[in-house]
Amino acid sequence: MSDPASEIILHNYPQSPVAEKARVAFGIKGLSWRNVEIPRLPPKPFLTALTGGYRRTPVVQIGADIYCDSQCIIRELERRYPSPSFFPGADAGLMWCLSRWTDGGLFDLGVKIVLGSAGDKLPQDFAADRGRLYLGENWAEGLKAANAGLPHLVSQVRAPLGWLDRQLGDGRDFLLGRAPAAIDAQVYHVVWFLRGRWDQGPAFLSEFPALERWEDNVCKLGHGSMTEMSPQDAIARASACEPLQIEGGDANDPQGLAPGMQVAVSPDVDGGEQPVAGTVAAVSCDTITLHRSEPETGNLNVHFPRAGYLVRPL
Repeated sequence: MSDPASEIILHNYPQSPVAEKARVAFGIKGLSWRNVEIPRLPPKPFLTALTGGYRRTPVVQIGADIYCDSQCIIRELERRYPSPSFFPGADAGLMWCLSRWTDGGLFDLGVKIVLGSAGDKLPQDFAADRGRLYLGENWAEGLKAANAGLPHLVSQVRAPLGWLDRQLGDGRDFLLGRAPAAIDAQVYHVVWFLRGRWDQGPAFLSEFPALERWEDNVCKLGHGSMTEMSPQDAIARASACEPLQIEGGDANDPQGLAPGMQVAVSPDVDGGEQPVAGTVAAVSCDTITLHRSEPETGNLNVHFPRAGYLVRPL
């Protein structure tokens, strides 16, 4: 029987495209994991008890270590389960650079197309939450602009999907060749989102036969082996475990961050989100780990990427 403290627990909801990226990552590595379903909209009290306020999806919990953002999730899965690798070949650095586009500009286009095409059919509470998250304080005007500019937005996503279609035109199974890689999951979640949540998505994607063949190959990877878990049991699991003993500084850190400092971490976009406060346990160019302790959860390490996140000393 596996050690409960090492079980992978995914906090997510089924419709989340970014959670689909993590689920495909589990499929690439053939992992077993526990599924904790969280609400699509705040409040998310069980999730934020673990993260210290971070509300985005997905979050992976392993014992008392909490990994926020798919960057941290993929990096930690690769560390713990190195084979098969998310990075077959010598292009890991290039794939990480490309992921800043798939998770940034490409995904933002997908969100604007899906939200903009929904128009008045979008539930108001969902529109207000996601609009604020992705379009800023003036989200209502942003939704109107996305609706009015839909043909332009589609043209902007059509070009890169055409490039990917040509990349796959030599018959390769996955973007880098015969073996699936992290970049397949990182691109797939946007295609999955467009197909499933935009009413014109299937017709639009039919223009790209090689991409559709690749999409089917990624789908067939599956999601690993999943069993359900309650949010209460996930909290109890964290409370019963101790986080990994990690520490380390970065002499070249541009902000002078170091273990022992009190900081707050939040996404570096204005989404109106609550920063997460804690004590720096470790910091590098890739990751910052905060130590937190609460009566309900005990001691926790909460891990964030540096890329895409703002760290503010307190």
